[in-house]
Amino acid sequence: MSRVAIVGSCITRDLWRFRGGADLGAPVNLLYVSRTSLPSLFATPLAGFRPRARPPEGLKPQPHRALVADLAKTALADLVAFRPTHVIFDFIDERFDLLSVGGTLITDSWELEASGYRQQAALRDARAIPRLSAASDRLWLQAAGELAAFVRATPLADATLVLHSARWADRRRSPAGVAPMGNVEILPGRTADIRRHNDLLARYETAFSEVMPAMARVEAPSRRLADDAHQWGLSPFHYVPDYYGEIWRQLEALGVQARVAA
Repeated sequence: MSRVAIVGSCITRDLWRFRGGADLGAPVNLLYVSRTSLPSLFATPLAGFRPRARPPEGLKPQPHRALVADLAKTALADLVAFRPTHVIFDFIDERFDLLSVGGTLITDSWELEASGYRQQAALRDARAIPRLSAASDRLWLQAAGELAAFVRATPLADATLVLHSARWADRRRSPAGVAPMGNVEILPGRTADIRRHNDLLARYETAFSEVMPAMARVEAPSRRLADDAHQWGLSPFHYVPDYYGEIWRQLEALGVQARVAA
């Protein structure tokens, strides 16, 4: 049975939920590392941060766990301890700005904004590093090299590595038919340019492939169509069911299996 670790976003996690159009329930043998960025993964824990015992109002347990892992920097240890047979990377969550604070880096995700943690003294002096800036590019490329070295030096070297190549969809499927995507917000009030972020993803994937050990690649460019009826709502990376079906077929060919709790 495969043990799959995802270092990425909901587009890969949703493969288990929407495989064949069906909700599979709670998958087992799956580790999901999300709402982070490569520079944040390799930064030091945020000094003085105090997570709540229970998720703040408005956050579900899994997103809260991901947020706390990004701030406390526990994801890499969890990844190694999980001993995955497959590690799937996707970079759709690499859309958020970085925050420099207290000598470390964290990810300025929606979950961070919604959690109320920004009001803690540990985060009050956070300075934004815009995602589409040269500074962010330098930090990301450095972290990609660190990740490559980390994989080679740990049991992750024995896993099958997979790059899930994805882009923001520039078209949407609605009840009226297929139409262009309208304005996109990364966070409320922060609009984003689809083309610029897709260019960034292409650069990230190229650089990542150059430094990492050999990776398989899964992609379905012709099926990258946003779905108005998606369970999580309309977004340029919430795709139509055909997309998930095709990516799942490719993962199965690489030995990925799905198993859910009874």
